[in-house]
Amino acid sequence: MVPTPSEPVIAPPPDVTQTPGPVQPPAPLAGEAELPEALGDPGDVPARPPLVVAPPAANTPQADGPSTAQPSRPAAVLPGGVIDSGLRDPLGRSFTYHPPGDLLEGSGGGVKSDTIFAPGMRYPIEAAPAFPNSQVHGNGGHLGPGGGLCDRVNYTYPWRDNFCERRGWNTPACSTGKGHQGQDIRAMDCKKAVHWVVAVEDGTITSIGGWSVKLKGVSGREYIYLHMAMDQLAVRTGSPVKRGQRLGKVSNDFGGQPTSIHLHFEILANVTAPGGATGFRKVPPYTSLVDAYKRLLQGNP
Repeated sequence: MVPTPSEPVIAPPPDVTQTPGPVQPPAPLAGEAELPEALGDPGDVPARPPLVVAPPAANTPQADGPSTAQPSRPAAVLPGGVIDSGLRDPLGRSFTYHPPGDLLEGSGGGVKSDTIFAPGMRYPIEAAPAFPNSQVHGNGGHLGPGGGLCDRVNYTYPWRDNFCERRGWNTPACSTGKGHQGQDIRAMDCKKAVHWVVAVEDGTITSIGGWSVKLKGVSGREYIYLHMAMDQLAVRTGSPVKRGQRLGKVSNDFGGQPTSIHLHFEILANVTAPGGATGFRKVPPYTSLVDAYKRLLQGNP
């Protein structure tokens, strides 16, 4: 596969409700800070409260409502290019999603690649439904159309990719070389520190920062989770974890900086980036999330 400016090539796979209001990201950028490069400095990590021991997730996720697999229908492409997966979530709603790289208009240019960079990974939130979409450009966001962060529209399908959303952080997989380095995911509702985040594959917790957790998978890939409730983590640095094991809860911890209640999720893998540069880099998570969510809805996470 020949790399193009818009498509990186993967190498062989090694009620607590937030008060509605605008997200005001830290100046000068309208978005999330690039924490991962600073994750490894234990001197900057505050003392942790007692560990919250949580069991591995069950094969069939449990949530506030039904969580059994739903009957499937043939997949289809809807008007506007939205994809109907043919699957329904536990509430009976059709799982639809925009194609990879199809970002909100005016929010930047995405990576239009169907490559699944983490094949077989488990979905990072324990139970469906969940909603990947833009925080900054959605309702209640700093650059959004208005409304509040907990507005119903933020918790509906179709999904929307926001990897490479306009940011100032170096992201070689993006056509401009800069952009949002992961995918933002809302859980099933706007409740804080309720919904469990889980390990996407077997591995080890290699670093815990002020508002981030890094997992090194047995595949060689790395996964970074941001904004969990850091005082309720179920793991420590060095903890071995199994696929589906609970790590923490979806929240909005950001070192005192405002952000929405969501999980920011990143994947790092060996890739050839636009321009031919190879290395261990942040890659688009969206297609891997779509693939994992389908299996979650089918009852085989």
